[in-house]
Amino acid sequence: YLKKRTAGARADADWSTGLCDKVKEMQHFFGLPQSGELTDETLAVMKRPRCGLSDVEPFGETIRWKKSQLSYRSEVIGTNQMSRVHKAFRAAWKIWSNVTPMRFRKRRRREADIVISFHSGDHYDGSPFDGKQGILAHAFLPGFGIGGDVHFDADEDWSFNSTGFNLFAVAVHEFGHALGLPHSSDPGAIMFPAYNFAPNYELELSFRDVKDVQQMYGECPPPRTPDKCDPDLSFDAVSELQQEVLFFKDRFMWRKHPQFEEIRITLTSSLWPDAIPPYLDAVYENSAKNLILFFKGHQYWMLKQLTVEEGFPKNITELGFPPRIKSVDAALHLRKERFTVFFTGHECWR
Repeated sequence: YLKKRTAGARADADWSTGLCDKVKEMQHFFGLPQSGELTDETLAVMKRPRCGLSDVEPFGETIRWKKSQLSYRSEVIGTNQMSRVHKAFRAAWKIWSNVTPMRFRKRRRREADIVISFHSGDHYDGSPFDGKQGILAHAFLPGFGIGGDVHFDADEDWSFNSTGFNLFAVAVHEFGHALGLPHSSDPGAIMFPAYNFAPNYELELSFRDVKDVQQMYGECPPPRTPDKCDPDLSFDAVSELQQEVLFFKDRFMWRKHPQFEEIRITLTSSLWPDAIPPYLDAVYENSAKNLILFFKGHQYWMLKQLTVEEGFPKNITELGFPPRIKSVDAALHLRKERFTVFFTGHECWR
């Protein structure tokens, strides 16, 4: 384990200091007490299902793609879940394109920068899989040939929910390697080497993940001001706040007041604190309690007098939603009836 997964994997690794120091290095990376002994806690970490790459950059330097448009091809054969596999991969790439200028295009038969495939045991790339559990997948750093390719262990129990190993979650991690990211010692980071998926929470990049990938590829370009005459224009959320009707789109909102013919457009950050994120899913006002609630993904924020209430954001499960509900599509507060209706997919909640 130490020679394959830790600093001992580097070609210039110095083993003259002995096994004890290598164990300490491994314990330091995982935030364990650095005793240098193979404690039960240390052995438990070594046995956790994980990524096959080592926990240090094998060449001691950053390797990245020199272009912002990458193509990928999925070699998925012999599965009746093919459409769900491709959907998981698209969603995983979107996690990275949401925070960088990188764009990923799927190809079917032509050559691609990145090839994604499933293999069992020894598949002749120098990194054989070990059957169920153990190593779940591995990827190669950017480059020609096999560079950037991603391999999943075909013997694992892959799933699209909370059972088995979540393919989407592992794909996000491995695609990070395909972009050139190393492992992170932050347990909350996507690039943490051990499988750490919590099915009741929406998977998001940590601050460390975003910082590392943006150091390599830069930030997303600033949003283009939406054209109100665009026939394809759609809104993220619509809500009535006080006397105005607000239309939300990306980081912008249109404000329609009944006493004015003109519709004003402004940034959401110009009215509410920076803690309120862009790309909202739903917004509603409870005027009786002087509260405004904002929803994005599995979280919601509560504002009172333009100030975020203490303890927010919170998970939408605290409003009574079951864990399977990952986001809210729309919300409508009925003032006279004094209750709120939430819409999620084909379901309606009160």
